[in-house]
Amino acid sequence: MAVTPTPATGACGRIDVAAVKRDFPLLHVHVHGRPITYLDSAATSQKPQAVLDRLDWYYRNINANVHRGVYSIAEEATNQLETARDRVRSFIGAKSTAEVVFTKNATESLNLVIQGWGRANLSPGDAVVLTHLEHHANIVPWQILATERELELRWVPLTADGHLDTTHLDQLLDGAKAFSFTAMSNVLGTVTPVRELADAARAAGAISIVDACQYVPHLPTDVQAMGADFIAFSGHKMCGPTGIGVLWGREELLDAMPPFLGGGEMIRDVRLDGFTPNDLPWKFEAGTPPIAEAIGLGAAIEYLETLGMVAVRQHEIDLVGHAMQVLTERFGERIQIHGPVNPQDRGGVLSFAFDNLHPHDISQVLDQHGVCVRAGHHCAKPLMRVLGLQATARASFYIYNDEADVEALAAALESAADFFML
Repeated sequence: MAVTPTPATGACGRIDVAAVKRDFPLLHVHVHGRPITYLDSAATSQKPQAVLDRLDWYYRNINANVHRGVYSIAEEATNQLETARDRVRSFIGAKSTAEVVFTKNATESLNLVIQGWGRANLSPGDAVVLTHLEHHANIVPWQILATERELELRWVPLTADGHLDTTHLDQLLDGAKAFSFTAMSNVLGTVTPVRELADAARAAGAISIVDACQYVPHLPTDVQAMGADFIAFSGHKMCGPTGIGVLWGREELLDAMPPFLGGGEMIRDVRLDGFTPNDLPWKFEAGTPPIAEAIGLGAAIEYLETLGMVAVRQHEIDLVGHAMQVLTERFGERIQIHGPVNPQDRGGVLSFAFDNLHPHDISQVLDQHGVCVRAGHHCAKPLMRVLGLQATARASFYIYNDEADVEALAAALESAADFFML
């Protein structure tokens, strides 16, 4: 069942946002009597009709469990699931589908590596390197394991403009066993030099684990070129359903790891005295997998591929640059945008402070104008403390946003200032 190609990328290679918007049903709803301006894609993206149709098609036509049934719809469900896995493999440039593990989200993917590889390979006194940019999902599992195994956690600091300060990276990696870092900050938008960091880890004898939740939906991804050992991402941030994540790992590392969860699909044989795990990737997919969600993720990838990830990246660079210019020209020192100044160095995320208003107040007033932004610590409290902040307001852009959405954000901020009589 193919996704109908969208005419959303023109001959010049630029995204036709008006055409894209037509593909997303939720973008046509109204909030408080106003057209919605959705600027929270870093939390979750909207879903195109093609993805919604694919989910509906699965449940209406081939809803059955996979891998074990020998009747026709069960075999077709299995075929669709494994076709989706191969689509993921191609999208990220993996060598084999054996390296593509389906999980319920990127948090589970990270926990799978940290608990699976970590428990098998880390001993008291071993060091793990993290960065100040990390989401809680790439901090807390390490802290749990560090308490259990008496590990040392080391931290790569930031420069004043939100980049990683790699001045002393060699010292931080000296003797470390793992380096776990984000490919793109969900708060500052900082795009990190993944290949450089992965190479530094390998030179120090450490493995590299990458949280690519904010990266894979927005940039062309080639896991071979990135040079890391494990990469985790989620479907719901890339136009796919919730409840589906991916862990990519080097086959030799996955093969050497013990299973993370037990039962169901992850076994080849079970005896009273033990069990034999299944082959990769099913070794790490205990129980019924997220079948519909994986099929929906495959449809989302098809949709993104019709746009072209190079075009997606360029669109976001242009739009973020435009947004930064509009907001700073209109509000001057009244607004502070955190993170790298150059749009080329960041993703489609703008975390900001405005007129000394609390971010929650900003978000609530903007909502009255149909503008959806995130307010809070964005699951990155250590980073907030480094920045000296309690929270920020965050506008995040994606393929269906355009300059009109930037104008709607700016106008709503003006209204917020008026509301609080600033």
